Amino acid sequence: MTRTGPPHLDFRSDTRTVPDARMRRAMAAAEVGDDVYGDDPTVARLEERVAALLGTEAALFTPTGTMANLLAPLAAYGPAGSPAPRVIAGVDSHMAFLEPDGLRRFGGVELLTVPQRPDGLPDPDAVAALLAVRADRPTVVCVENTSMMCSGNALDAGAVGALAASAHRHDAHLHLDGARLANAAVALGVPPARLAGPADSVAFSVSKGLGAPAGALLCGSRAYVARARELRGWLGGSLHQAGVLAAPALAALDRLPDLAADHERAAALAALLAEVPGVEVMRPPRPTNMVMARLPGVAAAECAERLAGHGVLVLPLPNAHVRFATHREHDMIGVRAAVRAVAAVAAAVSGPRPARSTDDDPPRRQRRRKHDDEATRARA
Repeated sequence: MTRTGPPHLDFRSDTRTVPDARMRRAMAAAEVGDDVYGDDPTVARLEERVAALLGTEAALFTPTGTMANLLAPLAAYGPAGSPAPRVIAGVDSHMAFLEPDGLRRFGGVELLTVPQRPDGLPDPDAVAALLAVRADRPTVVCVENTSMMCSGNALDAGAVGALAASAHRHDAHLHLDGARLANAAVALGVPPARLAGPADSVAFSVSKGLGAPAGALLCGSRAYVARARELRGWLGGSLHQAGVLAAPALAALDRLPDLAADHERAAALAALLAEVPGVEVMRPPRPTNMVMARLPGVAAAECAERLAGHGVLVLPLPNAHVRFATHREHDMIGVRAAVRAVAAVAAAVSGPRPARSTDDDPPRRQRRRKHDDEATRARA
């Protein structure tokens, strides 16, 4: 579709930021060694700082959050080479929805999905039922905070703690996919360590709302991180002069309090979208920097395409919503422009819908949804 509207506004993800001048200076001046040999001083500082931030004994720098989540269950039990665990995760969590192929193919895990509560927590009764079943392999229970498919809802430590206690009663490991744990901590007004406390391991991204160009950290006990470090090498995730990536990540950590501004812009966006006739907005109990909206009767992919024609990029999701993720490169001028674009699309589709076409046949819908799911996995 040809764009005819306002300047290009990208709300697809909070990974869409670019390094600013401070980060680029940090990269240029970074003191480096060789992280494969464990002697890159800037990586060491980053790992120590994130471990202290989350209250864990150690942390491991990984190129991506996906790799951190792949290493997490594999490092949970015994030395490298031990039997892969079964993983229990919410059906709409990032690990189950966007990362299952890697977990199964490269990790050899048995992935078991359970329903999620409206706040994003895996259903405790469903988790308990699976934990009660004897298995021939160890078990890892995974929780995502914030919960992406629940419009970025922040889970408090009590909810995660109760699930962790259930897991521990069955000798299971509780892994927290905290890709946006910084957002959750700011939204709830608590230190990140409080939210990480109930978990045995935590994946913490520095490349989402915090704005670093790349990287995540897998945190846990010293023994756990040592096993993860060996596995990282097997997967090809060990980098040499990685200090050039750790340096901007250290700068990004200084901006953790600034995430509150992203949340304020998201709240304003949600409130303004809710006033647009024909638009439905998902309202999580503890919102952060995400807004999910839909136009009933309009497929998410079509909605995203129409918005792109007005210069606004969003992420279409299989739940019929499109996602807006606010970050430090947005301002209220952009928020209002996005609302005007949504209003224009809503007005354009509010008239009579076209007659049913062959695209509405069930097999075609299934193929189209599969295509949309694959596109979402590539971009989230």
